Amino acid sequence: MTTEIERKFILDEVPDASRLGVGQRLRQGYLAVDGDVSLRVRIADGGATLTVKAGVGLSRTEVELPLSSEHAEALWPHTLGRRIVKVRYRVPLDRSDVAVAEVDVYDDALGGLSTVEVEFDSEADAAAFEPPRWFGREVTGDRAWTNASLARHGRPSG
Repeated sequence: MTTEIERKFILDEVPDASRLGVGQRLRQGYLAVDGDVSLRVRIADGGATLTVKAGVGLSRTEVELPLSSEHAEALWPHTLGRRIVKVRYRVPLDRSDVAVAEVDVYDDALGGLSTVEVEFDSEADAAAFEPPRWFGREVTGDRAWTNASLARHGRPSG
């Protein structure tokens, strides 16, 4: 079993291009969402994955399986009404204990929204992490800000 330990923040302002570097365009669609469990297909230039996520909050179960482009594209139509498109940037942090922040700049219906996520090796590391000011408001554990919720319901009002 794989556990993802992650904190998520809403950016007030996207960092400048010199900090972001080169991004990767991702199409992400949800085949099924049942309570706190979701089944997602993600398609990127470098390949595709099928992912099951379970739980809410700081620590969640995440199982990710490689998927052929052919299979991913065959599943994509079944995600209609439950999709997000974004560009992901891997931004190095000036810290030895946390290597990278993943900045997501959303397109389409979620245009104008940007988030940043940081993954950790342990819950203790996550708790000890002091986010840089540019990270903005934390939404870790807020169900309305999960990608599955954003794909189904759009941007929360609050």
